[in-house]
Amino acid sequence: MQYLCYVDGWQHNDCREFTLTVNGDETALFIIKRAQRFFAYLNRCPHTGVSLNWQPDQFLDYENEFIQCAMHGALFQVEDGLCIRGPCVGRSLTPVTLTEKDNALYVDPAALASTL
Repeated sequence: MQYLCYVDGWQHNDCREFTLTVNGDETALFIIKRAQRFFAYLNRCPHTGVSLNWQPDQFLDYENEFIQCAMHGALFQVEDGLCIRGPCVGRSLTPVTLTEKDNALYVDPAALASTL
């Protein structure tokens, strides 16, 4: 398991991007805290493959309701990554499984490699 961060200090709708080396390549992912849960996805739009954020750690739309692609405005549900508006409606972001242990978040690089 690879350590990502401590969970202390995260507020509702906080977003953070992380870059990991998986199989020798850099892989970007992001985490959003919604209520008391953490959701993680690869930072890659299913439509074009571009990064979703328009600035560092900025993944949510103006109302902080949905994940929004900076390139074409597609909206994705935070809880399951499903696109509900835009050119990739019905497709989903690639989820990343997190493990929370000892007040910290971890990801399994081997499991992450299988999603790439």
